Amino acid sequence: MAETRLHRRKLGTESAAQGMGRYMAGKSKVIYQCTQCGFESPKWAGKCPSCGEWNTLLETVKEPESLQRAAASRGGGSISRAVPIGEISTTDEHRYHTGLSELDRVLGGGIVKGSLVLISGDPGIGKSTILLQICEYLGRDLRVLYVSGEESARQIKLRASRLGVQSPNLMILTETDIQYVVEQIRTEKPDLVMVDSVQTMNYTELSSSPGSVTQVRECTNVMMRCAKALDVPVIVVGHVNKDGAVAGPKVLEHIVDAVLLFEGDRQMTYRILRAVKNRYGSTNEIGVFDMGEKGLQQVENPSLAMLSGRPKDVSGTCVTAVMEGSRPLLAEIQGLATTSGFGTPRRMATGFDYNRMALILAVLEKRAGFYFSNLDTYLNVVGGLRLDQPSVDLAVAMALVSSLKDTPIREDTVVFGEIGLAGELRSVSHIELRMAEVARLGFTRCILPYHGLKGLSVGKFEGLEIIGAKNIREAFQAASA
Repeated sequence: MAETRLHRRKLGTESAAQGMGRYMAGKSKVIYQCTQCGFESPKWAGKCPSCGEWNTLLETVKEPESLQRAAASRGGGSISRAVPIGEISTTDEHRYHTGLSELDRVLGGGIVKGSLVLISGDPGIGKSTILLQICEYLGRDLRVLYVSGEESARQIKLRASRLGVQSPNLMILTETDIQYVVEQIRTEKPDLVMVDSVQTMNYTELSSSPGSVTQVRECTNVMMRCAKALDVPVIVVGHVNKDGAVAGPKVLEHIVDAVLLFEGDRQMTYRILRAVKNRYGSTNEIGVFDMGEKGLQQVENPSLAMLSGRPKDVSGTCVTAVMEGSRPLLAEIQGLATTSGFGTPRRMATGFDYNRMALILAVLEKRAGFYFSNLDTYLNVVGGLRLDQPSVDLAVAMALVSSLKDTPIREDTVVFGEIGLAGELRSVSHIELRMAEVARLGFTRCILPYHGLKGLSVGKFEGLEIIGAKNIREAFQAASA
């Protein structure tokens, strides 16, 4: 009897040990993962050892490999085989037009079937609004499924009524479980899916909280596999971090086919939709919208909108021509130089790189003899634009010198060109496209680098006086004459 009890106790101990071993083998552990590059560390650090970013290591749960494999396999898919490139056909590529020409331009002509598009931007800038707006046009011929994890169905209905969206083909699903969302997509078979937002989606087999690096990555993978397997386009809304970049791991931008970024000041009405990545079209294309009571209205002539209200006969303002993708755009640069009340002069730039402005001020002092060392200097790009092209250098210099000398730049003049450290003017690309936009808006004078005149068909621009300048002083004399 004693031997029997001893044998049972031994078997019970072995069974408990085996169960504990299985439990420990499948147990999750806490790690710290970088939100920028995905680097994993067993302990917290202020600076990521991989990418060097500060305060990006967040506590998350490391899932067992079995759960990770299960998460990666969700969303469906079929076994593929190697196919010669000559047998692959591209004639059946189909794009859905959204009803907004500005959005179609940024997407490269429309929404491609089976694509995964990420729209990101600051809170309240218009991400959900533009998605709900295009549902009215797309709902005429397509069945659209709008998945929301942030709003209730009643809230979406109220916003749709305000925007005038009443399409009977629009279906609303308020759910955060990504597995259930995929099942509904398979059941309803919509032609287009919108998910607002990816940070609210949750994969139940992972124990980490929604919005974490693991959840965002795996949920995006599930939607990507679903879009490719069912050939259904999926548009996903993503949040941004405090620096304005897309929130979540950097791999999120690599998974999707296109990344669209909303830019603009919330205090202003203009919104700019920029293509940061696009596998089906060109990058750096922009679309300009105006936020009003009826939602986002597209601005088909952004140059004219950006120049509206421009002051006349006032120093410190200059118009330049920039290229946003394949579109020329005219923008107004304003500069102000005033006596400093402190020992160290103040520098401030809005819509332009601060370090680039400091470089231009140094060139103006050293090479052109315009001294700003004891002056407060302010620079502003009107309309909420963000200009980071070298072709804006000359307009920035002209606006600052105009304010310094209190001499207005002629109203009918547009300038563009890059400034070198020796004070010379360098040629820029797409000169003829810029000049065509200048002539279309009624300007009669254009100042550009002298070397940009080579190979330029001057006869194509009747009524437009083209002036080539070799340095900053020549350009200012021509602009203020």
